[in-house]
Amino acid sequence: MSGHGLRFLGVGNAAAVELGSASVVLERDGKPLLLVDCGQEALTAYLDRYNDAPPALFITHTHLDHVAGFERLFVKAWFDEPRRAPKLFVPASVIPLLHQRVGSYPNALAEGGVNFWDAFQVIPVGDHFWLDGLRFEVFEVRHHAPHSAYGLRLPGSFVFTGDTRPIPEVLAGFDEPLIAHDCALSGNPSHSGIDDLEREYPRELLDRLLLYHYASAVDGERLRERGYAVAAAGQGYDLSPPSPLVDDVT
Repeated sequence: MSGHGLRFLGVGNAAAVELGSASVVLERDGKPLLLVDCGQEALTAYLDRYNDAPPALFITHTHLDHVAGFERLFVKAWFDEPRRAPKLFVPASVIPLLHQRVGSYPNALAEGGVNFWDAFQVIPVGDHFWLDGLRFEVFEVRHHAPHSAYGLRLPGSFVFTGDTRPIPEVLAGFDEPLIAHDCALSGNPSHSGIDDLEREYPRELLDRLLLYHYASAVDGERLRERGYAVAAAGQGYDLSPPSPLVDDVT
């Protein structure tokens, strides 16, 4: 069976530029399969590591530290030869927000002749999507506004919450050994703090968390001192094999 891994391109919050935009890449046998989110720093880190545009992306939400790399990715995807339109998996309710953020500027190119989305294969998704024989699940999280932010799960392998407050009612049904979770030393109305997680989650779940989206390297060390696994930019993690699943039958 092919070996899968999860690599963090960045682990910081929107202000922690030195830690990189929070983003991960699902790898198969060391090669990139799916990029999750596309902030400016994340795209730079991706191109530096893999030396090519991502073949597929999933977008959790449209705050700029997660989508600000799109204009640069558009130019690369459109002008690179051979031209290959990356698959872009976007929760259906997020598509209008993404278009407002990155796709609606008049004339994608000054000389005209191309629409912004011509450079991508846009695939609206509901609660799941398929990519290269893998079935991913999509779930809503608690971040900023309802129906605007989502997490990603590869059953049996990993969960990536994206930006979120605690979601105990969601994670209670997941048994993956690795749950990458938004966490800082202190929470706020849009993000989890470590006290929030310790209040909301049972010990068994806390032991499976891999924390990211913190404010500084010092804060990351303080989270480690409290006994938690904390991701670092550029770090990769081996994953358990995905569960064998079949798509819905109607």
